[in-house]
Amino acid sequence: MKEKIATIKANSIKEISSCENLKELSDLKVKYLGKKGELTVILRGMGALQPEERPIIGELVNQVRDELEIEFQKREKELKRKELENKLKSENIDVTEPSKKIEIGSLHPITQIINEVEEIFLGMGYKIADGPEVEKAIYNFDKLNTPPDHPARDVQDTFYITDDIVLRSQTSPVQARVMEEQKPPIKIICPGTVYRSDSVDSTHSPVFHQIEGLVVDKNISMTDLKGTLEMFTKKSLGENTRIRFRPHHFPFTEPSAEADVSCFVCGGKGCKVCKGEGWIELVGCGMVHPNVLRNCGIDPEVYSGFAFGFGVERIAMAKFGIDDMRLLFENDVRFLKQF
Repeated sequence: MKEKIATIKANSIKEISSCENLKELSDLKVKYLGKKGELTVILRGMGALQPEERPIIGELVNQVRDELEIEFQKREKELKRKELENKLKSENIDVTEPSKKIEIGSLHPITQIINEVEEIFLGMGYKIADGPEVEKAIYNFDKLNTPPDHPARDVQDTFYITDDIVLRSQTSPVQARVMEEQKPPIKIICPGTVYRSDSVDSTHSPVFHQIEGLVVDKNISMTDLKGTLEMFTKKSLGENTRIRFRPHHFPFTEPSAEADVSCFVCGGKGCKVCKGEGWIELVGCGMVHPNVLRNCGIDPEVYSGFAFGFGVERIAMAKFGIDDMRLLFENDVRFLKQF
């Protein structure tokens, strides 16, 4: 039995040293030390030995097992090191080889304008307010003093989900919600996406972006509105920009006005951007109608306010010299890379 154990030891050590990979080594370990391994078989057959031989053979088998465990561990370390060296050689990186080009994107022109406008008004002490794009008709029309027979409430102008729910046609409903929830003073702008039933052409889209502003406090007047819009246009379009008001009508403001700015391309002399007029229509504005204040729980005898709104696309087209609104929505990378 001792000779058999010595033979197993000699053969296993020889085979361990000749293993070329970890898989071979693992199989060899099972062959000699596994549950059915050669040394294990000897231990299980101890019952057939003479009583005086059992402790001697048992001690010898355990001694050989411990020695083989050490040999297996040593060879495993050697094979792992060898495997790592081969891997490093095969996966060597040439740092001088040109890398793949990383395409870096940029903000969309619409996002650029919205961010710029927000920065200007935040600097003037305004807060940014937001609201749902799927809106109740009471906020989109009724609270804003829009009568039931007004053309804006017709299905030709507004997208209806139900008789009482619409896709908001302006961001004014956000103003109504804020006035309901917050006591004056109020000083907010409301940027967001709006929807109107327009056919797509070079100057119209059923989906576009709008920024509206609202100030409500004691002793607010038309001069505050004009001064605010003058500061905004100078910051956004250039210090030499001039502004003029033309009388207009909106159901939610009284008096109402259209605000034009001097063409920042030609300085008012006339060019293709301003269509030779020297002025560009930019903002609808006015003093908040007393009915709107009253509908939102604000006493018009104590408070007054002004509101304004403009299309982001209109400013982007004017500022970047874009002559077709559809370019802003077609996602042509060649076009967007210019900005």
